[in-house]
Amino acid sequence: MARKKKFFSFKKQSLTVKILISALALLMFIVFIKGFETFREIYMSNVVLHGQKTSYVCIPTGSKLEDVSNLLYEKNYIVNKRSFEWLAEKMNYRHHVHPGRYKLKNHMSNNSLIKLLRSGEQEPVHLVFNSIRTKDEFAEKIASQIEAKKEAVLDLLNDADFLSKYNFKPATVMAMFIPNTYDIYWNTSAKKFLGKMYNEYNRFWTDSRIAKAKNIGLSKVEVITLASIVSEESNKVDEMPKIAGVYMNRLNKGMKLQADPTIRFALNDFTIKRVLNKDLEVKSPYNTYLYEGLPPGPICIPSLAAINSVLNYKHHNYLYFCAKEDFSGYHNFASTVPQHKQNAIRYQKALNQRNIFK
Repeated sequence: MARKKKFFSFKKQSLTVKILISALALLMFIVFIKGFETFREIYMSNVVLHGQKTSYVCIPTGSKLEDVSNLLYEKNYIVNKRSFEWLAEKMNYRHHVHPGRYKLKNHMSNNSLIKLLRSGEQEPVHLVFNSIRTKDEFAEKIASQIEAKKEAVLDLLNDADFLSKYNFKPATVMAMFIPNTYDIYWNTSAKKFLGKMYNEYNRFWTDSRIAKAKNIGLSKVEVITLASIVSEESNKVDEMPKIAGVYMNRLNKGMKLQADPTIRFALNDFTIKRVLNKDLEVKSPYNTYLYEGLPPGPICIPSLAAINSVLNYKHHNYLYFCAKEDFSGYHNFASTVPQHKQNAIRYQKALNQRNIFK
């Protein structure tokens, strides 16, 4: 009986061991599965850019975790929302949300995405502006590329007190902006934007350019102002120095500039192709048919070519010019009134033939 009892005891122990081993194996399997799921949620792809290798997300100033999540969800960039939100909490992203423009890569993991966003290492915007005539147009152009609102930019462009620290006035401030491509962070405010542009303005005005301006008797703002007229007169770079020379001759002789582009600016009508006598009566300090000298400020943001054409204007005896009758974009130049009248008659006749009366 003792031997039989011992056999049953051994059998019972053996069964217990098997159960323990099975339970341990099951536990290890569960741990493995759980670990794999955790690994997948952290390190495996969870960002899909729908056919694009890279894309950008702009996080506004003051955003919270929920705002960032909604931005990503609206673009359908996140495959598993639950895993993204879980890891965001684990990595304490809620307390490290930084505004800016971030470059996302297709198939990023939750870990890579959240590390990027919480690092604040954003991609700069390649901000571009050119061929701008008015402050309103400029403010809208800037607001389309960075976070600053159009109204905020426009308000500063018209704020005399704010501009005074940069030695500009509302009438002259457009001379600050040199057309180029600038790297700038998307979440730049309107004030910081103008501060950066002022630094770029000073960088543009090298000792060499300042010396050239002084040599021709113009201030930096006056150079930009005259360049804005030249820029509106012609898009032919090779002809710009010659046109600048005409206006410099007029300035040096005390003659009125009589520049048609200033009339269009004064009337705020840039569709005018033919300036009429009634247009010349507009009461505006920008009407260079009524007032001598340069207008109060630039009538557009001139091209670099136009600025250089003023600083290096061509010396000649011409006092007049008129668009060529072949509509090539080039001009006929004259030293005397009779010569200029003949050129003007030919151009007016060409306008009539094309039924262009305004």
